[in-house]
Amino acid sequence: MKRNVQKILASAFLLGSGTCMAATDLRTLVDSRVEPLMQQQGIPGLSVAVVNKGQVQYFNYGVAATNTRKPVTEDTLFEVGSVSKTFTATLGGYAQATGKLTLSDKASAHLPALAGSAFDGISLLQLATYTAGGLPLQFPNAADSPATMLGYFQHWKPAYAPGLQRLYSNPSIGLFGYLAAQSLGQPFNVAMEQTLLPKLGLNNTHVSVPAEKSGQYAQGYDKNQQPVRVTPGALDSEAYGIKTSTQDLARYVIANMHPDTLEKPLQQAIAATHTGYYTVNGMTQGLGWERYPYPIKLQALLDGNSTEMAMQPHKVNWLTPAQPQTADMLFNKTGSTSGFGAYVAYVPSKDMGVVILANKNYPNAERVKVAHAILSALDH
Repeated sequence: MKRNVQKILASAFLLGSGTCMAATDLRTLVDSRVEPLMQQQGIPGLSVAVVNKGQVQYFNYGVAATNTRKPVTEDTLFEVGSVSKTFTATLGGYAQATGKLTLSDKASAHLPALAGSAFDGISLLQLATYTAGGLPLQFPNAADSPATMLGYFQHWKPAYAPGLQRLYSNPSIGLFGYLAAQSLGQPFNVAMEQTLLPKLGLNNTHVSVPAEKSGQYAQGYDKNQQPVRVTPGALDSEAYGIKTSTQDLARYVIANMHPDTLEKPLQQAIAATHTGYYTVNGMTQGLGWERYPYPIKLQALLDGNSTEMAMQPHKVNWLTPAQPQTADMLFNKTGSTSGFGAYVAYVPSKDMGVVILANKNYPNAERVKVAHAILSALDH
């Protein structure tokens, strides 16, 4: 049966092309995709949430830690890496909605210590969309601490004029999150954990996992199956610091698809994250989220989440004016730390989405393939 399911879905090259699957077969489908993947990639534990028209189903596999053999559940906490950027972006959108900043503000306007630096000419929007002028994927080792990052930014020189090239960057969106929190008058972790996350109704999502939940925090594993968790670094909370569960991420997906259930500033914040600011190679960059026309070919989704897109600069085509969310769009974001891999994708017009969390970092392409197969099956 599992081989038959895979054969059926192998022909579904176009997400939204009409492929459908009875709800009773969803377990078979998810099993058929996840079980071989875990074996091939050596993933100890994995959790999937499937959101479909307001209902959520969970599919849990393996263990949260190989030494305790504690089973993964929908409440297991995983590091989600760069999926954190969507939360950071939402916080920035909330700061804008409450009048604390505008995305067109220059970065140095929100941090006097940056006055006289390149950030006099770089906007918050450029920071949030990786177009500041060539900030790198990671901080250099010598600058990768809260004590040294400010000096790095003060002396950094752009490789490109701001706004011309997209180069995916933790320091870029990390600084955006830092400045957004500054505008709210709070440290980032406080703004996230005491303001944004409660307003979103996410009670099992954390920057710092509290002691009473340490038993829910999965152990991550590196490529050699050695235990590893995320380590402190400059702007780590802002760029890749969220720990959460499939249950909370499913709630987050539902909030993103139905923001009218939230207070007005959060509705405006989510609208800002869903807005398209520029296009590059078929992908439209939002704040944190990346979006595509729907239906979408699998290859286009793989290309948009490729190593080449993450590691190389790409010329951008700004949308003037910026393009609000319209019907028939897929939003997605991948995330990784040394010991974890995450993927979130959803289609608001179809009221469906998928969350995949694992306690091992494995290729983005494999995550995308699983999510694409599930969404294809849901799209009756």
